[in-house]
Amino acid sequence: MADDEGFWAVEATALTKDYGDLMAVAPLDLTIAEGERVVLVGPNGSGKTTLLRLVAGLLEPSDGTLLINGDPVGSLDARAATSYLPDNPVLYDDLSLNEHLEYVSRLHEAEGWQDRAAGLLDRLGLSHRADDLPARFSRGLRQKAAIVLGLIRPFSLLLVDEPFVGLDEPGKNALVELLDEASDAGATVIVATHQLEYVSRATRCIGLRDGEVAYDGPPGGTEVTSLVS
Repeated sequence: MADDEGFWAVEATALTKDYGDLMAVAPLDLTIAEGERVVLVGPNGSGKTTLLRLVAGLLEPSDGTLLINGDPVGSLDARAATSYLPDNPVLYDDLSLNEHLEYVSRLHEAEGWQDRAAGLLDRLGLSHRADDLPARFSRGLRQKAAIVLGLIRPFSLLLVDEPFVGLDEPGKNALVELLDEASDAGATVIVATHQLEYVSRATRCIGLRDGEVAYDGPPGGTEVTSLVS
């Protein structure tokens, strides 16, 4: 447990993901407290996406243990707590954006989702595309749609993988504000990004290299910069 009041949001012990010819995540010990705002950095192939997918319950660990709010990763409680925004969103070909929002909201029993959806669509400039098929959107619009879908449902742990890629400047600004609000509301927020402008907004930076933790500390400094570039 993190303290007398609750569990760690993320607790990994000897966590490993081994593809045989590739050790994507080396035996890793890591704890992230509830409410922390963490930025995950590292060069391409460092293991950032693999780690996020492990925490999201989308990949099976090769070895070790991984707990989300004290529950085994992949369990119903862990999945209910976790919202994951992938770097390459998967969208249904035959559902409009509004239909996606209703499906995700009802699946996760989100209360008052209609008003929440309208607000998110407005802030990301998608209100006029709500009845269109997001599977046919441009890369940037698909990313905005994924952000709305990731934030419409309840969560206490938010995982975001390279969210700024393909976004225009208004979209980037809106996303930063929404991530701020999620953090202010008490959620644990973990963002993998190469955007140095966002790194400075985190309370903690974890740098990966070859599947291992190469840095764990405050954001900023030349060591962090070398891992982002």
